[in-house]
Amino acid sequence: MAGIWPYLAILALIALLFLWERRSPEAVTRFEENALALLLATITLVSFVQVIARYGFNTGWSGALEFTRILFAWIILFGMSYGLKTGLHLGVDAAIRAFPKPLFRFAALFGAGATLLYALILLNADWLRIFGADSSGGAVFYWQRFFQIGIGLDDLRYPEWMQETFGLQERVQRWIAYLILPIGLALLGFRALQAIVEIATGKRELIIAGHEAEDLVAENKDILKD
Repeated sequence: MAGIWPYLAILALIALLFLWERRSPEAVTRFEENALALLLATITLVSFVQVIARYGFNTGWSGALEFTRILFAWIILFGMSYGLKTGLHLGVDAAIRAFPKPLFRFAALFGAGATLLYALILLNADWLRIFGADSSGGAVFYWQRFFQIGIGLDDLRYPEWMQETFGLQERVQRWIAYLILPIGLALLGFRALQAIVEIATGKRELIIAGHEAEDLVAENKDILKD
């Protein structure tokens, strides 16, 4: 049971997201956009302050580089599911758009299914042993090991008042920074599963925005005239 609880927590998170989105999809979208904007704004602010502190006062925060690197990873891992949900991922669809409609839909479903499979494999590859593959581990196993060991990050440290007040160790635990790894992959799998359903029911064409360049050209064709 000790190794199952992270998977149960992920399922509970996805279930709550599904129910919340059914009740208020606009609120979920706003939350995702605000979270991404906050991450980006924090990276920008920390980087700006660090430059001023280093070149203006010959000082700075030793953990700034690691902190911004972690936030950048959070943007990628959290943003990939948002991009899949909103169709922001670019792709080349020139070939499959020449297919007959049934074959086009099959290709679209294959793409969404491959994305779901990718997320599941990265979450936990142990289940591939059913097919004879010599695979093990995954994001959940990787994160859980850090959670059990409690090893800290290289440069990020808790403030002294937090260490004294809450009895924390000096360095911020690595599992906190890596929490987005299983969550981000789980969200990616969830959005891929949603895409499969939407493509199968005709509510969506593809999981990519393959013809975005054409749309941008069409929207801005009169700019040069002005």
